[in-house]
Amino acid sequence: MAATGDTRGTELGRYLKARRAQVRPEDVGLPAGAGLRRTPGLRREELATLAGVYYIRLERGRETNPSPAVVDALGRALRLRGDGYERLHELAELASGRPSELPASSDHGVRDSVLRMLESVRPLPAYVVSRFNRVLAANPPGRRLLPGLWDWPEERRNLTRYLFLHPVGRTLYEPWEDTVASSVAHLRAVAGAAPDDSELTALVGELVLKSPEFARLWERYDVCERGGGQKSFRHPQAGAMTLTYEVMQLARTGGQRMVVYQAVPGTPDEANMLRLDPERHAEEPVPAPRSTPADEPDSPAVPVLTGVVSAALSGSDVPRTSGGRRARR
Repeated sequence: MAATGDTRGTELGRYLKARRAQVRPEDVGLPAGAGLRRTPGLRREELATLAGVYYIRLERGRETNPSPAVVDALGRALRLRGDGYERLHELAELASGRPSELPASSDHGVRDSVLRMLESVRPLPAYVVSRFNRVLAANPPGRRLLPGLWDWPEERRNLTRYLFLHPVGRTLYEPWEDTVASSVAHLRAVAGAAPDDSELTALVGELVLKSPEFARLWERYDVCERGGGQKSFRHPQAGAMTLTYEVMQLARTGGQRMVVYQAVPGTPDEANMLRLDPERHAEEPVPAPRSTPADEPDSPAVPVLTGVVSAALSGSDVPRTSGGRRARR
């Protein structure tokens, strides 16, 4: 269903309400007041006073065209920084009817050049995901990094779904709680530009119904776009390993990203990571052992040894030790 100004305004209102609930009065210099507060975080009236703007109509979706000055004031009052501050501005633009930078739907086709890149980075695990975390392609170690995901039909191979609903996905990452919180925050961030996308709404609807953990995190409305980081795995075949990863945005794809993992060379983490690609690892040539000075034809050790042997055969003095004694023959 196409998004309307009202639904976009409501999405802005949901975001404001979620962020308001996470700011305590004492965080912004307001007295908590006497008695029990029925509202978590700030009351609407308190936020309106802090920001010095109208607010209730914005949260309820009745006002859909806030000025940049109003959005800035709300961002300061809600103590938003970084991704959270940018998301507020993006939702305000959507509420006003201005088009988003991303197209309405992501393209699920992966370019041949990207597939070649996946192959070229082996034995590093790598895969390509859509804007909403559907896995579109992977190299062999990337497939083995996510055991069980490939048992699902192609249209269900979504990393966020895998984290919450697949039994292996719930035990693969350590700590699982931090990984899923980061995943949901990233999904919230990329969803802001297209809150009514059919792929997104189907995924969120399923996870809200099937996973109380996801529903709780989704309602928090934390936002954070990931550009790289570190993950620890308890892999059922490769073993425990901590890998760093980088995320590369693929141009003109509607939000596709390529994710590549690596380990510190020479560590047990790298050894376990290489077990994810035994074919390529076995093909790598074994480096030749370094030659010693005695193996090299121009080494000065050769004439010294020759002199010792000649002296012994002729009966002349052989080289002496550092203490002045004749070296034993």
